[in-house]
Amino acid sequence: MINITGLGAISAAGGNVAETLQSFSRKERNAGPVTLFETPLKYPVFEVKHIPEEYYLEGRRTLSLALIAADEALRDAGLENDLSSLRVGVCMGTTVACQLNDLEFYQSYRNTGAASMIPVDRYLKGNLAEFVSRKFKARGPVLTVVNACSSGTDAIGVALSWLKNGLCDIAIAGGADELNRIPLCGFGSLGIVSGELCAPFDRDRKGLNLGEGAGVLVIETKESAARRGRSSDLFLSGYGSASDSYHLTAPRPDGAGLERAILKALSDSGIKPGDISFVNAHGTATQDNDLVEGSTLGRIFGTDLNVLSTKGYTGHTLGAAGGLEAVFSAAALREGWIPASAGFFNKDENIPLIPVTERADVRGDYALSTSLAFGGNNAALVFGRREK
Repeated sequence: MINITGLGAISAAGGNVAETLQSFSRKERNAGPVTLFETPLKYPVFEVKHIPEEYYLEGRRTLSLALIAADEALRDAGLENDLSSLRVGVCMGTTVACQLNDLEFYQSYRNTGAASMIPVDRYLKGNLAEFVSRKFKARGPVLTVVNACSSGTDAIGVALSWLKNGLCDIAIAGGADELNRIPLCGFGSLGIVSGELCAPFDRDRKGLNLGEGAGVLVIETKESAARRGRSSDLFLSGYGSASDSYHLTAPRPDGAGLERAILKALSDSGIKPGDISFVNAHGTATQDNDLVEGSTLGRIFGTDLNVLSTKGYTGHTLGAAGGLEAVFSAAALREGWIPASAGFFNKDENIPLIPVTERADVRGDYALSTSLAFGGNNAALVFGRREK
């Protein structure tokens, strides 16, 4: 198995992992109106309210968020900021990256007839994995994954394959995305953004809330951790990915792609569905996602499964979602509890599962995190808290 030796996170739920767990425990939902940019849209969003000055990068908020989470994960893993003497890879997922600079560029050209090169420079410097790699002097493989809302999950899965195949000994992996007006308008035009706080899996759910953040894992081979004198009770056990081949923005109604991804992740881990203690579901609070995902999870795991969505605390953070939810799943195994699934009050009779409504103890040693993405991709990760 591959050790998880470091965790880092930033979102509206907290500026680090410890703050996030405190918010979860208190059922805090830190949503509000958009303040990062001007917009007539009144949807509630989950913004990160403070970025420390040492991490601030003008026009490159996604990179700032990634840097904060990566820095925390490296410190948690006991690694220095200079990784040049080690075989370290970086794989990061995103959808937005520094996309807001596109809009600034075109607005400048439309309004003045002259195109400013400042947003072009920011955009070109917005390669997430390259930025993290350069910042920490990592000299192993480097890859930015852009695969819609499964980007963070897929990035961690790719990094897992690097370690299994000997391309590196340590990997920094996860996802990051900022909130900006382009996805806010885009999701709004699809009619899937809620004017109220989101309610994943609830009968009366009305759509998602957007958010922003970053979640990063440091994963490494057992041999690498032993050389560094690091012990860990957490493991990244398996990964699965499968396409629906059905629709650009809607999940396949029968959930066949998601089911294949989950079963691949379980097979990769060498475990059975009954070994899973809880599922941190994608749970966006849209009608289609929650119906398909809830039905698929019920079919695989039965109706007594402990399932939750943490998007009620963070909003949907797009490419960061898989990274954040990987961190949350690993942290839950480490701490021994999962939070209530925020926003759930009324059972949807068409969904066979009921999310946890209060903090619950983790029973068992494995957890599953799932991601569903526009374009039809489905991805799943399995985490363990002690070696088989």
